[in-house]
Amino acid sequence: MPGAKLDPIDRKILAELQADGRMTNVELAKRVGISAPPCLRRVRTLEENGYIRGYHADVDARELGFEVQVFAMVGLVKQAEADLSAFEERCREWPLVRECHMLNGEVDFILKCAAPDLSTFQTFLTEQLTAAENVASVKTSLVIRCAKDEPGVPFEVLEARLSQEP
Repeated sequence: MPGAKLDPIDRKILAELQADGRMTNVELAKRVGISAPPCLRRVRTLEENGYIRGYHADVDARELGFEVQVFAMVGLVKQAEADLSAFEERCREWPLVRECHMLNGEVDFILKCAAPDLSTFQTFLTEQLTAAENVASVKTSLVIRCAKDEPGVPFEVLEARLSQEP
């Protein structure tokens, strides 16, 4: 199991930073029970090894005027690796697409989109997404409200699983 490669202190560092990425190294070290210098070394190693991909502010899209959030389920004509990669690259270029996930099943991709208004999303949908090369179908669902938006991973589940291993 990949998470098992980290020791309990590393996992605690990741859990604490996931909850509050702005805390000082001194505060982080205190929370995980080690001194500041080794804590900083561990954080840098976690960054270098790709466990920490970056630090971001969690902004409120609606407060910033992005009133429309939509999930778009996209089906492609062809699913060869080159076609899948080309669609993923295209998604990276579209600012309204905030997340792009390839799926297994009836839908090839699900996109999470954010737009200031329905008109802006509609223009994106008709002029860019459905018009994109290799796109066969697009089904959209408008987000009414969000009941949960939890970033990261549930470290408590990982710790419970690791504590049950022999």
